[in-house]
Amino acid sequence: MILYHGSNVKVPYPDILFSRKEVDFGPGFYTTPIRQQAVDWCGKFKRRHYDGIVSRYAFDETALNKAKVLRFDSYSEEWLDFIITCRKGMDASDYDVVIGGVANDKVFNTIELYFDHIIKKSEAITRLQFEEPNLQICFRNQSFIDKYLHYKGSEFV
Repeated sequence: MILYHGSNVKVPYPDILFSRKEVDFGPGFYTTPIRQQAVDWCGKFKRRHYDGIVSRYAFDETALNKAKVLRFDSYSEEWLDFIITCRKGMDASDYDVVIGGVANDKVFNTIELYFDHIIKKSEAITRLQFEEPNLQICFRNQSFIDKYLHYKGSEFV
């Protein structure tokens, strides 16, 4: 499988020490199998007058059998609870890889309404069901990254 990472720099050696802490699936190296999603992510850098660079990686999915993986197949209460826990910086889980939908701007607005107690969890889940989920794969274990995620190049977008 080919995975992509959108940034303002080439990332031949992903290092989770440089990751932000309070994001969707906690600290880690975020990738997607959807090239356009990585290109879109570069837009935030380009708006700040930085380069937009998509790095490409080869990943053998069978390696997931050797990892502790948390997978969300849809936006759900469990997904929402995990996102909120991670965004509060309170996740203490030891997953090597977390796979699931992205909390993009539209999704994040719904999460914020729930987080601020303006809507109930059931209403948040109902709203999220109408959003087309993107896909992110967050690698949270540096040894796993070093062994199974192989850099194949980068391109300016």
